[in-house]
Amino acid sequence: MSEYSSLPLALAAEQFAKLPGIGIKTAQRLAYHMLNLPAEEVEEFAENILKARRSVMLCKCCQNFTERELCSLCADDNRDRSVICVVESPKDVSAFERAGGFEGLYHVLHGLLSPMDGITAENLKIKELIARLSDVKEVIMATNPTVEGEATAMYIGRLIKPMGIKVTRLAYGLPAGSALEFADDVTLVKALENRNEL
Repeated sequence: MSEYSSLPLALAAEQFAKLPGIGIKTAQRLAYHMLNLPAEEVEEFAENILKARRSVMLCKCCQNFTERELCSLCADDNRDRSVICVVESPKDVSAFERAGGFEGLYHVLHGLLSPMDGITAENLKIKELIARLSDVKEVIMATNPTVEGEATAMYIGRLIKPMGIKVTRLAYGLPAGSALEFADDVTLVKALENRNEL
């Protein structure tokens, strides 16, 4: 921040800038905004962040965020326990649940394999996934279609297939309502590869 800003304001902006997707200008706007709020609102904001950090833990089954030993999805007896959808992060579970249509369970890896960044299988929740596959018929690999996502899906698939469990991958292709002329080359190729019979 510029020289005429106070040190506490600059330090607050630095903290906001550590958040993903927040650049220095947005961080400065957030810091200024917080200073304009009543002190009680700022305290409530800080207390809620601390409360979330202290009370949220990993579900002992799926590794999603929860306040209890089992998350609400794993505790739901109406979910199909024979199908597990493997995702990178808890926000992916939220995306699937918001979309609706999936009635199985999830497993959150908390990252993807990335040897260049020092992230190996030991850093992910893969052992926990393997430990819960005794009555599972299908594992859906729902990692992003990136190099790391593909590598992670293939690695886990090779671990699971010898167990006689069906391993599937999300289909790739064109989003509904999009125009072909605006699709990138990889999306078009994947759409052709994953075409369905009419």
